[in-house]
Amino acid sequence: MEKKRNRQEKITLKTLERVFSKAGAGSRTDARKWISGGKVRVNGKVVLNPDHWVDPDHDKVTLEGKPLKAATKSYILLYKPKGYLTTYRDPEGRPTVYALLGDVGKWLSPVGRLDLDTSGLLVLTNDNDFAERITNPEHKVPKTYQIKAATVLSDEQIERLRAGVELSDGPTRPAEVKRLRDGPKHTFLEMTITEGRNRQVRRMLEAVESKVSKLVRTAIGPVRIGELPIGKWRNLTADEVHELRGQAAKKASGPARDKNRNKY
Repeated sequence: MEKKRNRQEKITLKTLERVFSKAGAGSRTDARKWISGGKVRVNGKVVLNPDHWVDPDHDKVTLEGKPLKAATKSYILLYKPKGYLTTYRDPEGRPTVYALLGDVGKWLSPVGRLDLDTSGLLVLTNDNDFAERITNPEHKVPKTYQIKAATVLSDEQIERLRAGVELSDGPTRPAEVKRLRDGPKHTFLEMTITEGRNRQVRRMLEAVESKVSKLVRTAIGPVRIGELPIGKWRNLTADEVHELRGQAAKKASGPARDKNRNKY
């Protein structure tokens, strides 16, 4: 009984650096610098260990004598251009999405990632619980993409994508796939998946003997990119945040639809 009670108590505890991150006060790197520099106190005592356990609901954490307060939660939607990395900085000097955000992006983290060659909808926030819910594959939040395939796809290839394909890290879940149109050398598709593996859509096309020529994410759950210009951002509305939370809570698997499905 005592062991069970102790396990339940520890669920409420977080490491000191994570408390800073969740409060939106700074990155974990910043938190480690402040902590190791003796600027942080817990219940009046200096703590130098970033992994020190803290109960955020009961312990008093201060930074340079000032109480740590939760930052206002921010949620923004960015139309990420191709050629930008979804990271804060790049050792090779390549452009990152934070160059497009200015000061507004200072303490925000991406909810999932888009690779260098993929454009489209990217959500950023300082609400870590929200981000974890959206990216947790168990919640099956649908992500919708428009794809220009490098070849003309047969009905059989599309059916294989719908049924799920075998990848190096295991089989994919069934996907909703719609043929938008065929060109002389390409098929244009809309695909909705409920996972978020690394380069998943590209690998799925390769698994059916094709490749992605162009890839744009147009929706996450009920949130759509709409008419937002490439490289621009906007705040998510309260309704959009609420709907995304609800989508994750009910483990929805239905597709999101975008009015600009024929944008190519």
